[in-house]
Amino acid sequence: MLYLIGLGLGDAKDITVKGLEVIKQCSRVYLEAYTSILTVGKEALEEFYGKELILADRETVEQEADTILKGAHQCDVAFLVVGDPFGATTHSDLVLRAVKLGVPYTVIHNASILNAVGCCGLQLYNFGEVVSVVFWTDTWKPESFYDKIAKNRRNGMHTLCLLDIKVKEQSLENLMKGKKIYEPPRYMSVNQAAEQLLAIVQNRRLQGEEPEIAENTVCVGLARVGAVDQKIASGTLQEMTTVALGNPLHSLIITGTLHPLELDMLKLFAVDKSIFEHMAE
Repeated sequence: MLYLIGLGLGDAKDITVKGLEVIKQCSRVYLEAYTSILTVGKEALEEFYGKELILADRETVEQEADTILKGAHQCDVAFLVVGDPFGATTHSDLVLRAVKLGVPYTVIHNASILNAVGCCGLQLYNFGEVVSVVFWTDTWKPESFYDKIAKNRRNGMHTLCLLDIKVKEQSLENLMKGKKIYEPPRYMSVNQAAEQLLAIVQNRRLQGEEPEIAENTVCVGLARVGAVDQKIASGTLQEMTTVALGNPLHSLIITGTLHPLELDMLKLFAVDKSIFEHMAE
């Protein structure tokens, strides 16, 4: 059997009882190590689970999935995912490969950022399409995520922005030379995401558009959701460029139409409460 097990969002103890019981009975346990991170390292998980973990990076999961599934007809294999197993489409591919090989699978769910964002007080059923905000480079500055946010805003919906993670990435030079040399890990902050959004807003104005998002659009910055040092800050998009939320992982929410109850909740986390007092008038 292949088990896909969600680890939740905080530390080693966020595993479900069912998930922990399954891990202890598995012959091999893989830890997916590129779509998200926990606040603790591999060693802390191994100590708590009482099992050695095999790190599975993007290359392993996407190109060597058969290695993970090898022998899963005769023994139990666990694939651990931070958050919930289906928070990333990559894991659907692993399931499809298992089915093709005739390997049965079971999913053990857990909390993910997609539902835990409710901690800021915004109602989950008021969210539209989730978007990913990627790191820009000097030569590549995609704006497609802005258009999805704008569409959500037109429909009065909030947008959860999942911010880019760069783990085990190669520079263009090393990639072209075939050198297995990897760049240090990078995790996008709320500040960086807000700066890129503001750059798009200014660019759209130069093109004669009236952007759906502006400097004073209400946003929510979140960091390390589910961890003991979780941080939430609400304020304008401009304020999000300077708010200090600390270590990764960060997420950013661009609000749509706000219900009075949502406004009251956002005041609890306000960088400047006067913004929300004005909106309530």
